[in-house]
Amino acid sequence: MRLCIPSTVLKILPSTFFRFRRAFWVRSCGAALLLLGLLCFRDYGVSWDEETLRTNGMVSAKYVAGRLAPAWTARQAKFAHLPALAGYRDADHGVLFELPVLAAARLLGVADSRAYYLLRHLAVFLVFVVGAAALYGLGRCRLGSWRGGLLVSAALVLSPRFFAEAFYNAGDIVFLALFTLGVLTLVRLLRRPTLGRAAAHGLATAAAVDVRVLGGLLVAFTLGMVALELGFGTPPGAAGQPRRAALLRAGALYLPVAALAAVAGWPYLWEAPVPRLLAVVQRLSSYPWTGHVLYLGRSVAAQHLPWHYAPVWMLVTTPLAYTGAFVVGAGGALGALLRRGGGQLRTFGGRLDVLLLAWLAGPLGLVVGLHSVMYDGWRHLYFVYPALLLLAGRGAQRVWQLRAQGPRPRRLAGALAATAGLSVAATAVQMVAAHPQQQVYFAGLPPAAAERLFERDYWGLSYRQGLEWIARHDGAAHLDVAGQSAGLIEKNLALVVPRDRARFRLVGAAQARYYLSAYRNHPAPYPDSLGPEVYQVRAYGMRVLSVFRRPGRL
Repeated sequence: MRLCIPSTVLKILPSTFFRFRRAFWVRSCGAALLLLGLLCFRDYGVSWDEETLRTNGMVSAKYVAGRLAPAWTARQAKFAHLPALAGYRDADHGVLFELPVLAAARLLGVADSRAYYLLRHLAVFLVFVVGAAALYGLGRCRLGSWRGGLLVSAALVLSPRFFAEAFYNAGDIVFLALFTLGVLTLVRLLRRPTLGRAAAHGLATAAAVDVRVLGGLLVAFTLGMVALELGFGTPPGAAGQPRRAALLRAGALYLPVAALAAVAGWPYLWEAPVPRLLAVVQRLSSYPWTGHVLYLGRSVAAQHLPWHYAPVWMLVTTPLAYTGAFVVGAGGALGALLRRGGGQLRTFGGRLDVLLLAWLAGPLGLVVGLHSVMYDGWRHLYFVYPALLLLAGRGAQRVWQLRAQGPRPRRLAGALAATAGLSVAATAVQMVAAHPQQQVYFAGLPPAAAERLFERDYWGLSYRQGLEWIARHDGAAHLDVAGQSAGLIEKNLALVVPRDRARFRLVGAAQARYYLSAYRNHPAPYPDSLGPEVYQVRAYGMRVLSVFRRPGRL
């Protein structure tokens, strides 16, 4: 007896199978990333900015509560010592992330500092996952496959510094995630301009602005890309009228939604939206930080950094395989635009390449051209990194396509793919070995050169590891400690378990039994007067933190 299967079923079964396989792998990778975060979020120390950002959120929370319930706010002791929002020096920092974290901490009854920072680190990671998902969507769109989307999102996760900072950097990483989400909603709007997608893109833009005012670049990108769509993405004459009309309607809705949502989500703007927004933008170009950074072996004032500061930091902290693929991808995109001009712009992929190149080069050019104050590497420009990875994905795709051009190109493609795969695998192994200090990763630099030329743990996370070592190995009732940064010691004590935290006392260097240093702007050895080095935190072959102990001091 012959089994007869209708032809329609034969057509549906393969597509259903491939959709199931795609969904399986994408959801499995997403679940694995979430599980990895749950396993790791307890391991990282407290960074420089976290306490300041929390205070910013508290000041805004006091303002919001005072507007909604002034009598109740006046009775809250926790608000009594906080300044008013209008005169607060950091009032121009967006608090869209900070307010929900504070609300969650209150709802969960979090009282101890350790529990608060662990909750905060988990929240930062969850937003990072949103950014990785948005990058998957962009990669799938530009590279034309779900595998390409997974490739670029995996590259983000396997970028050592970004992985570490995904647990504590509530400024730069949260902004990266929301900006990437904003670019994804823009691409979706360009593909099918509907009012719903315009509203969603407006909300995504507002979310990015309410973390960093540089989110306003999404408005510029949107207007520019809509102009490109009107000029190159619609058929001439009457055939293109419906799409042109849809784009114009979407743009007309997008701008007011973005503006209103940005003001609603940023309490500092409530009383005077336009003047205060302009003041924030003006302060951005001349941020008043007067410190020094260690750059190429010299201490350089942040106000007078050379133009190549950000590009060099990008180069030395991006895995080499990604840099190589980016050179191929960006070179190919630029070459196609120069060779084909308008013909390339008439393809959606060509217009997306313009967006990616603008996303990467525009902010970098602004920083270099305006001589903006930067410090702690290139973290202020982290939000351009997804564009670099997407262009790297294009480069990887171009190399893989060489397989169809004959035996020699096929062998070359195989060799390059194998080399890149081994490089990424080595990076992953190093990340595991360096955990939880991936934030000091340097690409291709010998450890001794990295120690001499650049700052190491400028975030100060390793102080937690040093303090916990002291608590485990010294049972004294009082542990007198000092360090290169007393502030970072105090911040990281917040994550030490309460019974050990109570034993520590911050004192001057001359009175301390233990002295800790993470070598920020201090590559030289320390004097013998501090005592012998009794403990080191090492990562990637470098000394990240040293603990010195004076013998006999009680």
